[in-house]
Amino acid sequence: MARYTGAVCRLCRREGQKLFLKGERCYTDKCGITRRAYAPGQHGQGRKKLSEYGIQLREKQKARRYYGVLEGQFEKYFEMANKKLGVTGDNLLTILESRLDNVIYRLGFGTSRAEARQLVRHGHFTINGKKVDIPSYLVKVGEVITIKEASRGSEKIKAVLESTASKVVPKWLDLDRNTLTAKVIALADREDIDLPLEEHLIVELYSK
Repeated sequence: MARYTGAVCRLCRREGQKLFLKGERCYTDKCGITRRAYAPGQHGQGRKKLSEYGIQLREKQKARRYYGVLEGQFEKYFEMANKKLGVTGDNLLTILESRLDNVIYRLGFGTSRAEARQLVRHGHFTINGKKVDIPSYLVKVGEVITIKEASRGSEKIKAVLESTASKVVPKWLDLDRNTLTAKVIALADREDIDLPLEEHLIVELYSK
């Protein structure tokens, strides 16, 4: 599947805020938006008032970029959310949070969602004892996620775990740091999701 391969700092600058797409670098002075807090491109420093549609579009793009999801995938998730009972916007964020790459990031098994996605693709994790290397896999309540025994000696995995040792794991996940095993005890509620998103704008966009 196609994937954005450009400079991710441009994405943060385009949205006008940190999306924390590069892990630890985002907390340093090397962060692209810290150094150049304006949109990329020739006219990036010009001020432009957004229309209602433009505001809604930017919110959707921001959500896509947080989770590293392509347009077609995002539309599929919205359709799933719209068919579920409850608030469509909340359902959408719950689905996005359920992606395996996001769960790996939330557990501190990756310093960013992009790194977590790469580690999943390389087959470092199992779910209920079976290897799963699909980042878009949607986890279910009761599933047990662990780092493969063969991967625990990897210098990359060790470095990641050391850098995320103090990371706070959300309450819908239960992590045992000694065994590097986690269980999905619930799906994320809106109150569990700490991203500054106004999901109602995304619903309004797709409702046009």
